[in-house]
Amino acid sequence: MAKKLVKYFVVDAFTESAFKGNPAAVCLLEYEKDEKWLQAVAAEFNISETCYLTPITTDVTSNPRFRLRWFTPVAEVKLCGHATLAASHTLFSNGLVNSDIIEFDTLSGILTAKKVPESVSNGEAKESFLIELDFPIVPMSEFSVDALSISKALNSTPIIDLKKTTTSGDLFVVFPSGKDVTELNPQFDEILKCPGRGVIVSGVAPPESGFDFYSRFFCPKLGINEDPVCGSAHCALAPYWSKKLGKCDFMAYQASPRSGILDIHLDEQNQRVLLRGKAVTVMEGSILV
Repeated sequence: MAKKLVKYFVVDAFTESAFKGNPAAVCLLEYEKDEKWLQAVAAEFNISETCYLTPITTDVTSNPRFRLRWFTPVAEVKLCGHATLAASHTLFSNGLVNSDIIEFDTLSGILTAKKVPESVSNGEAKESFLIELDFPIVPMSEFSVDALSISKALNSTPIIDLKKTTTSGDLFVVFPSGKDVTELNPQFDEILKCPGRGVIVSGVAPPESGFDFYSRFFCPKLGINEDPVCGSAHCALAPYWSKKLGKCDFMAYQASPRSGILDIHLDEQNQRVLLRGKAVTVMEGSILV
């Protein structure tokens, strides 16, 4: 009997343009595979995230539900925004679900994705759509550490605030301006020596930019020097900037070389972050082994 091939798609998330945003490989499984295989395939793709979708049959909900797991080239992670957006885009765009809402069973609990039609412009309906992800807030705590070692890893850029996420242990570093975020040339060898998993840097956006804040995310410990657009980091960024800017709705810009745009709503009462974005499929194929 011939071996069943595994269909995959590579999707650029949080962008309208191919080769921008953050790429993720989306693999469609009929049944669970062993972790050694999952990690080996992620290492083979060697992009920031490879995710795996397995259909779940359940009476709990009328919405389609999938098991969703995310792997970097070296490890499984508990939460990933851009690969969830990529997975949702794959399911919606290829007619693999007959619903505008998808539920994902993940290491961070049940997450939902909603297909949101774009506003009509000039009386003409657009075929494209946004995807809204419903994610949990990532809490942060104060972090006492020698800021000099952190600053050294970040080209001695002045640090005006320093915290740590409580879920993944990422350092959360605030610069005086978004311009500092854009111009940063990180020292990855020094970032590897920093405490925690990765480093989120952020600063308030220039007034003329049309954005509220800029950010970047560095995670060489997980094989990703710079994550082009990190949805999960914005689950910490949104509540932080909500307190600083006094608002709950944001346009955020991730200032990586590939760049990305996120439309964000903070639901403080329910401790949720709604991330809206677009995605583009750039390739598809089959895994033969």
